[in-house]
Amino acid sequence: QVQLVESGGGLVQPGGSLRLSCAASGLTLGLRYYTTAWFRQAPGKEREAISFISSYETNTYYSDSVKGRFTSSRDNAKNIVYLQMNNLKPEDTGIYFCAAGRGVNPSTRGEFYNHWGQGTQVTVSS
Repeated sequence: QVQLVESGGGLVQPGGSLRLSCAASGLTLGLRYYTTAWFRQAPGKEREAISFISSYETNTYYSDSVKGRFTSSRDNAKNIVYLQMNNLKPEDTGIYFCAAGRGVNPSTRGEFYNHWGQGTQVTVSS
C-alpha cells in the first residue's frame, strides 16, 4: 500500500522558514520517471501546484509565486522529498500536499498524480 506522509507544517511569522517533508512508503520516489510535487490549497482558493521534482534528469518546477524562495530536494536513501520554504509570506498560508506520479513528462496538473498525502497546514502570520 502506497502512503505519502507530509510533516513540518506549523505557524511561522512572515519572513520565517519551514521545511516540509514528504515520506513515502510502498513506492520509491527516486525511481525513473517518478515526479513528486507539492500542491497548496489556500483558504477559498483552488489547489495549485507550486513545485515538483522529477527523478528523470532531476527536473524541477516552481510557480512564480514561490520561485526564488522555495526549494525542492530529494533524499533517495531516505525516500523523502523536502520543500524548503524561506521568506514566507502571509499569502503562503494554506494546506500543503505532496503527490507522486509517474510519466515521462512531469506535470503541474493534479490528474498526473495518483498518490497523495493527507496534507499539512502552514500558517504565516504575525
